[in-house]
Amino acid sequence: MRIDRRVTVPPLVPRLARALTPLAAFVAAAGLVCVDASAQRRERSGQEVVEATCASCHAKGENNAPRIGDEKAWAPRAAQGLSALTEHALKGVRAMPAHGGNPNVSDIEVERAIIHMVNLSGGRWVVPLGGATPAMLRSSEQVVQTACANCHKEGLNGAPKIGDRAAWIPRVKKGLDTLVKSAVHGHGAMPARGGVADLSDMELQGAIVYMFNQGVALPPPAPVPAAAAGSADPFHKVVGGIDVYLGVIKADAIPAAQRPTKAPSGRSVYHVNISLYDAKTQAPITDAQVKVKVADPMGGETRALDIVAINNTISYGGYFRMPNKNPYTVTAQIQLPGGGAAAEARFDYRAR
Repeated sequence: MRIDRRVTVPPLVPRLARALTPLAAFVAAAGLVCVDASAQRRERSGQEVVEATCASCHAKGENNAPRIGDEKAWAPRAAQGLSALTEHALKGVRAMPAHGGNPNVSDIEVERAIIHMVNLSGGRWVVPLGGATPAMLRSSEQVVQTACANCHKEGLNGAPKIGDRAAWIPRVKKGLDTLVKSAVHGHGAMPARGGVADLSDMELQGAIVYMFNQGVALPPPAPVPAAAAGSADPFHKVVGGIDVYLGVIKADAIPAAQRPTKAPSGRSVYHVNISLYDAKTQAPITDAQVKVKVADPMGGETRALDIVAINNTISYGGYFRMPNKNPYTVTAQIQLPGGGAAAEARFDYRAR
């Protein structure tokens, strides 16, 4: 088996570490300043908030408040999702004042109280993982197993099953940011943040990529000699403010069960992958339209790439035939949302 090194997606950890170092220093300094204040303020559980504030009306259903335990009264409200119910509680609605009449109840405590009352009234929303909003991100696997698997494992309520690429690809094609926003605000039968109020946006993004990528992985690249000091990476271009990386792997080197999409039959078929990152922020770009032309002096072919997941990162890929030993030119045209001129990155590649 021979795998070109160009399948490797550039590691983001060092870049993220460099980017987070100033932030970590700031957070550490802020912790020194705010330690006394944080010691005086403990985030309360949903049950504590309900007993101290919400029960005055919701325990008996006074002032037309839905009574705790009344499934019929809570069902249409729960169907609105956590974000809508939280907004009502924070701003006040009808006879209920803002923050339930207690300005000392924080936003996340309001969310927890709502989840607690919904669950006492026939709901099955996932209780927050505990504590205040975490300082450290939980692993994607932990988030999926704790929150998302309740529906996504079996595909309940129309949720795409974990690892079901046919169900996930149409959703991911809309862009990872769009999916994250949908998870944050709730969609259909899915409550906001999957019913876990203290999940961060980044944790939700990791969970989405994990579910999309589960069970599908390309083989690791074969070791290659390190590039000479100071030499440029010929498979990395920066165009129009976009970092563009090329990856190429022979289709028959990928186990059939792990191929991102069905490969054409025949020999000399390669999977071409394009990974895109914002050149300034290094955030992955997942809502572009990418068209690639692979050509040599004898001819070539052009096609739009599908969204794929490689190395736990959303990118774009498709199959091309490269039967000749001539050098090929791989030209990627990248169209970002909102129109404007397409960016173009050109690479030289020789099939082996």
